[in-house]
Amino acid sequence: MPRQVDHVSRRRLIAEAVCHLADERGLEGVTLRDVAARAQVSMGAVQRCFRTKEEMLVFALGHVSERVNERVRARLVRSPAQSAGTALGHAAAETSLLREEHRAEARVWLAFVAQAAVSKALAKTLKANYTSLQEAFAHLIAEADEDVDGAVPVDPQLQARTLLALADGLTTHVLIGHLTPQEAHDVLHTHLARLWEPSVPPPEVRVSPSGR
Repeated sequence: MPRQVDHVSRRRLIAEAVCHLADERGLEGVTLRDVAARAQVSMGAVQRCFRTKEEMLVFALGHVSERVNERVRARLVRSPAQSAGTALGHAAAETSLLREEHRAEARVWLAFVAQAAVSKALAKTLKANYTSLQEAFAHLIAEADEDVDGAVPVDPQLQARTLLALADGLTTHVLIGHLTPQEAHDVLHTHLARLWEPSVPPPEVRVSPSGR
């Protein structure tokens, strides 16, 4: 049993080392040797925990995802005075990684997103995380929709997908300096405030099979 605990702890230690290196130089600069040095373990210890670099990166991505999801879950623990709409806003803000203390985490997250475009294993992990967040958003949107008297009903899944995409986009815009954190918060707040406003249906957009 002690060996199993040590193994789990070591994997997390290595995942943290991967994240620190990814923050400094991107995933392209992450090598097993550098990870071992940053985690202060031997190369053999890293290889006993992970058979390949990809397996190590997948675990590290899951580690980061769980950390974000834990904060989202913490914000969803609502008191009787907190509405579903308010909880939704808190959860979306946490997902956007807009606060200064989450800037390094945002850099690491986007490094993994970029790598997932060419890694099926990372993409699978990333999609599972997005699905979990989308379901949490959809649940809150459906609950908030019931509380809005006389509002036009919304599609919880569609709005959850929209909100998740917006949150992800705001992470990028703040990270590259296109928006300030306050401007991004304003965008997010405006979107949420208008979620249940009556609106004219958007024109239908047809996309050809070629995507053009």
